[in-house]
Amino acid sequence: MTQTVQLPLWLFVLIVLFAAVTALSHFLLPSVRWFFRRRFERAVARLNKRLKRPIQPFKLARRHDMIQRLIYDPEVSREIAVYADEHKVPEAVAFQKAQEYAREIVPSFSAFAYFSFAMRVAKILAESVYRIRTAPQNDRVFANIPEDSTAVFVMNHRSNMDYVLVTYLTSKTSTLSYAVGEWARVWPLSSLIRLWGAYFIRRRSGGALYRKVLSRYVQMATNGGDTQAFYPEGGLSLTGAVQPPKVGLLSYLVDGFDPEGERDLVFVPVAINYDRVLEDRVLIAAHARGDRRFGARISVVVTFILRKFWQRLRGHDTRFGTAAVAFGDPVSLRAYGKVENVEGLSAELMKRIEAVMPVLGVPLVATVLTNKGPLGVMEMEAAVATLLARIPARSIEVNTEALSREVTRSCRHMHQHGLIEQRDGVWTLMDGQETAVKFYANSIAHYLPEGNNDADADADAATAK
Repeated sequence: MTQTVQLPLWLFVLIVLFAAVTALSHFLLPSVRWFFRRRFERAVARLNKRLKRPIQPFKLARRHDMIQRLIYDPEVSREIAVYADEHKVPEAVAFQKAQEYAREIVPSFSAFAYFSFAMRVAKILAESVYRIRTAPQNDRVFANIPEDSTAVFVMNHRSNMDYVLVTYLTSKTSTLSYAVGEWARVWPLSSLIRLWGAYFIRRRSGGALYRKVLSRYVQMATNGGDTQAFYPEGGLSLTGAVQPPKVGLLSYLVDGFDPEGERDLVFVPVAINYDRVLEDRVLIAAHARGDRRFGARISVVVTFILRKFWQRLRGHDTRFGTAAVAFGDPVSLRAYGKVENVEGLSAELMKRIEAVMPVLGVPLVATVLTNKGPLGVMEMEAAVATLLARIPARSIEVNTEALSREVTRSCRHMHQHGLIEQRDGVWTLMDGQETAVKFYANSIAHYLPEGNNDADADADAATAK
């Protein structure tokens, strides 16, 4: 027992390293983790005091724990057995497949990354690219949502800037969990998006097991009070108009809702509009081809953002006009009653989005030029004023008392974008830009009765006089 044992130096070093790692993992690291966990919990408690909708424990759960809870869910377990039977594979293989789906979906939310980094980037980027306007009713709508309910923002999808814009506007009241498509599954963007609480979804997965894992995660999140945000259209609008909704995520929410449960689900319609959509050329080209292959590279996006930051630091006005966000009348799922068909609820939400769609300068100018053709400056202002008279006052996001300035600014933005030009004092569409101008006019086309253009409105006004 007391004899000397000789060891090679490399083996002795290896044994010491293993012993050190064991000591750290069993004694030191748990204490360190406990210390930082306590600091984190105190920081979250301070943060929750200033949020209208505090961060719920579900969102703060460890990602590993959430994945385990998801794959051992009884409904998922039953679907695993069905998958194994249908595909003639052992249940262990089906379980592994469900685990892969769960790892793909479940985010790893970090309050520090969300509020210390994401919010600042969103604020700087949004204000560098646009003048931000919010509808007067937004604060009232959000404040009236009961605290013991789960808010679900249902939004139209015009641009990838939608994520940045709405996240920035809600940062003082809540955190949002987005359903994000495959476009963001590139490094390092995917890691950042997971830290910000978003979860990835496959838009075209037909597998029942995948859909069950996804639906159960969404249902667990909403039952846990995690504020959600999704786009019923399922993707970016290729025409500028609000598109027919898909019912995938909405059906998951409806199926998992318990009217007698502790939490109500409150859907908040959110309408977003822009004087300029950054991806407009890409979207228009995709629509002309009849596909959704956008082909935008992450390097192009990063270069654009860095260029905007640099121009902003040098004091240049880098903004592309106005971006506006308006909240519509919420829909309480408990008050709505039994949902006989999800399509009807989805259509109702889209109508409420359209009802508050912000009306901006560029869509107004695009509409009158599309309907009337070339116009002089005074004719343009008169046509825009006539058009505004036909639009609900709460949707107008231009300064009607300084309409001449608003129209001039909008024409300048469209000219810089290569959509229109001025010839002998008359504004006209540039060659080949009819589709692009129509893209912006489509965003407010639902306010105008079908077949009734501005010329008809002028005739009606003249008859009334």
